[in-house]
Amino acid sequence: MKKISIVVLFVISACSTSKQVSQSTSAVPVNIAVTGKIFASLYQQQAAEYRALCLQAFNIARLRVDENLQTMAAKPKAIITDIDETILDNSAYEVHQTLQGKDYESASWYQWTDMSKADTVAGAPSFLKYAASKGITIFYITNREERERAGTLLNLQKFNLPNADNAHLLVRQGISSKEVRRQVVATTHDVILLLGDNLADFSSMFDKKMLDERKQNTDELAAAFGKKFIVIPNPVYGDWESSINKYNYTLSPAQKDSVIKSLIKGY
Repeated sequence: MKKISIVVLFVISACSTSKQVSQSTSAVPVNIAVTGKIFASLYQQQAAEYRALCLQAFNIARLRVDENLQTMAAKPKAIITDIDETILDNSAYEVHQTLQGKDYESASWYQWTDMSKADTVAGAPSFLKYAASKGITIFYITNREERERAGTLLNLQKFNLPNADNAHLLVRQGISSKEVRRQVVATTHDVILLLGDNLADFSSMFDKKMLDERKQNTDELAAAFGKKFIVIPNPVYGDWESSINKYNYTLSPAQKDSVIKSLIKGY
């Protein structure tokens, strides 16, 4: 009887919870482009495999630093890194949006970055601190905007990340391409590594390029991945998603779903 009672209580509880969830989300339309991100965010937050991939990337980065330290350079050595989903983990924002049936929104994103509450990506702090201990300068090139500078610096400084100051934080100034900012750093430093979750973090060859060209350019630069380019996995968003939608940021969730269905492969 005791086992039966437990099962009955579980079923009743599950039904009650299901009813609550149903009532709270009944007005929210279900769209693959939006709801699919909750599963990707769950992977980012809970999968040991995701954590392992990040640690693997930073382990390789450390090996590359050690190799590079054996060579001389005319200029001081530097590493250029992206911030979002490379150093800072914004999955909490994605979950917040998705549970409301929403995708990215500028207003809510600014609120999130002002909170300075993002955690770090596994392996990122220890790697950056290691590189800095070897005399390598860290530059943060991000497409966060000037209005996000204070919140971003506070978030980085919470984890005592090296060079987390105005001089080494290069935010977006008008255009999204990071090429000009990379060139600015390269004029004064020997850039030995670039870290990012998005291919445009590494080369202008990936700026606003379509699906096939992104794949082709990836193959052309194959030797650089794991050597000078260190990629951090991001299954939630990025230019891979934007290129699917041909960089049309006005598409409705329903239109995005149609694009996804036209591209996804099954049998």
